[in-house]
Amino acid sequence: MELCSVASIISLRSLAIQRKYLPKLLGFTSSSLKKFCKDVHQPLTETIVGTSPELPQDILMDIFSTLEIPDLIRAGAVCPSWHSACTSLLSLGLYKLAQTPCLLYTSESAGDSSAYLYSLSEKRSYKLTLPEPPIRTRCFIGSSHGWLVTADERSEMHLLNPITSQQIALPSVITIEQVKPIFDEYNTLHKYELSWYTGMRVGNSSPSIFALDKLRDQLHYKAFVFPDASTGSYIVVLIHNPMHQLSFARIGDDKWTWLPPHEGYDDCTYKDGLLYAVTGTGELHAFDFSSGHAVTVEMIIRMRNMYDCGYMYIVQAPWGDLLLIWRMCEDHDLEPEPGAPVFWNTTRFKIYEFDPSGSKLKEINRLRDHLLFLGHNQSLCLSADEYPSLKANRAYFTDDSFLWTTGLKNNHRDMGILNLDDNSKEEFVFPQLCSNFPAPIWVTPDLRKMNAASRGD
Repeated sequence: MELCSVASIISLRSLAIQRKYLPKLLGFTSSSLKKFCKDVHQPLTETIVGTSPELPQDILMDIFSTLEIPDLIRAGAVCPSWHSACTSLLSLGLYKLAQTPCLLYTSESAGDSSAYLYSLSEKRSYKLTLPEPPIRTRCFIGSSHGWLVTADERSEMHLLNPITSQQIALPSVITIEQVKPIFDEYNTLHKYELSWYTGMRVGNSSPSIFALDKLRDQLHYKAFVFPDASTGSYIVVLIHNPMHQLSFARIGDDKWTWLPPHEGYDDCTYKDGLLYAVTGTGELHAFDFSSGHAVTVEMIIRMRNMYDCGYMYIVQAPWGDLLLIWRMCEDHDLEPEPGAPVFWNTTRFKIYEFDPSGSKLKEINRLRDHLLFLGHNQSLCLSADEYPSLKANRAYFTDDSFLWTTGLKNNHRDMGILNLDDNSKEEFVFPQLCSNFPAPIWVTPDLRKMNAASRGD
C-alpha cells in the first residue's frame, strides 16, 4: 500500500492538533506507539495514537484531517483501519489542511536517486527515494502546490511530487520558440540550437550551439505550476532565456506557447485567471488566460527608483493584495581577486503593497504577523498564527540567482531566515551535509494526484 511504503520517512512527534485530547480519544499509551514508530529518534513524551477498533471511521477521519502530511502518512501506516480512514479522507477530497513548507535538498551521502525533506517544525530531515532520472543530476527550477519542476541532463523538464513520487513529463524543450534540435547522422538528438531573439529585439548574435546537458544552464530560469479553476487543469509557466521571456503549457499540451513581446521577468503568480508577472525593472504585467484561447497582456504598474543589485518577487498576500518584494544583495563580489571565492549575500528586502483593484502602491516596513517564503519556489506569504512553528516578520529564503544556481554550481548557497525588523540573519542547520547543486528549494507537501492527460478545455 502506498501510504505504508512512504511512512518510514515520517515522524509523529509534532501533531498539528491539540495533543492533550488525543489520548482520551484513542486510549493508547506511548509505549504501545513505539512499536509502530521504530524510526523515531527522540523519545515520545505524549500519547499520540492507538489502534482502537471501536473508534468509528468518520471520527478517525475528523482527527486525521487536522494532521499535517508527515503525521497523516505515518498514521495511515499504523493499522488497516487507520489506513482505510486516511485513504478515504484523501479519495473523498476532504483533506484540505494547509501545509508548512519544507526544504528539499540533496546530499552526496544519500546517493544519486534520493533527496532529503527538511521539516522546519521538527528541525529534522526525512530521506526520500525518487524516480528516475536521478534527482541529484537535475536542476530544480521551480516548485508550486507540492510539485517540483526539474530540468534533467537532456535539459528536458518534469513535474515531480516528492511525497507521492508521481512524475509528469512536460512538453519537450525543442518546442520552446527559440530552441531547435540538431540531429546526428543516425537521426539521434545530438545538440540544441538556441536563438537569441525576443519579442522586442531581433538579436544581434548568431544562434548558439549547446550539448544536451548544457542548454539548461543557459535556458531555464524559473518555473511555476498553477491550478486553473476555469479549465480544471494546471498551467505551467516558464521564465526562460534569452532575456527572461515567458512561455506556458497546460498539462496535456505537446508544446510550449510563447508569450511575447515583453521580457526581463523575475517572478510570477496566478489569481482569478490572471497571470501577474513582474520584471527586474519593476514593471507589473497581467496576462489574461480566462478566455482559454488567446492570451492578452496589460501593463498594470511601473515602479520607480529600482535598485541595481537584486531581483523582484510577486506574492499573493492573505488579505487580498499583491506584495512586490525587492531582494537586495549589497554584500557581493562577482569578480574577486585570484583565489578568492565569488559571493552573493542577501542583506535586506524592500516590500511594496499593491491593491490590483485600485492600482495603489505603497512601501511597508514590516509584515507584523506574517512571513515570506522566497526562492525558486512560488513566492508565499503566510500567517504566523496559522503556522506556529514559523516566525513572524521573517523572510525564509533560498538561493535563486541564475548565476549561482547554474553558472557556479559548487559555490556556497545564499539562504537563511532574515528578520525584517533588523535584517539579522539566521542560518539553516541540516542533519546532513547539504549539496550546493541542485540548489535547495522550498516545497509545500501535497498528496493530491494530477491527471497528466487532462487539458480541461
